[in-house]
Formats: sequence, C-alpha cells, structure tokens
Amino acid sequence: MSRYYFDLRNGDGPLRDEHGIEIGTRSDIVHEVTKILVGLASDELPTTDRATISVKVRDEDGKVLSVSTLFFRHEWIDVR
Repeated sequence: MSRYYFDLRNGDGPLRDEHGIEIGTRSDIVHEVTKILVGLASDELPTTDRATISVKVRDEDGKVLSVSTLFFRHEWIDVR
C-alpha cells in the first residue's frame, strides 16, 4: 500500500491534503475520490445554483496522478 494525498478545490478555494491515506489499488483511489466529491456536494450544492468541486490525487513523491471534477448547475425553468 502507498500513501496518497487528496487536494480539494471548491467554492472556498484550494485545500492541500497534508496527511494523506494509505490505499492499495487504483480502484480504491477512485472510490475515495467519489466519497469525497459526494460528501462535499451534499454540503455545498443545496446552497448554490452553480458549483465546481475538484479532487487532485498526488502520490508520496508529489506527482499528480489524477484530477476528478464535479460540475453542478441548477436553473429554474418557470422564472417568476
């Protein structure tokens, strides 16, 4: 297992993961990213009409391995 770091970027700006977590496989990395995005989305999306939330995954050497981004946009059709 290796240590991976999950840096966040949302409406509050960037947040660098200084601790990381031990993960065994790429599938486990995707699972962790999904948990992070869903958790942030459930907190942030009800209060906004537009949002972008990203998770950047780094390895122990600081090399960026992946970036996952969730885009949200809500529009009322029956404008009042």
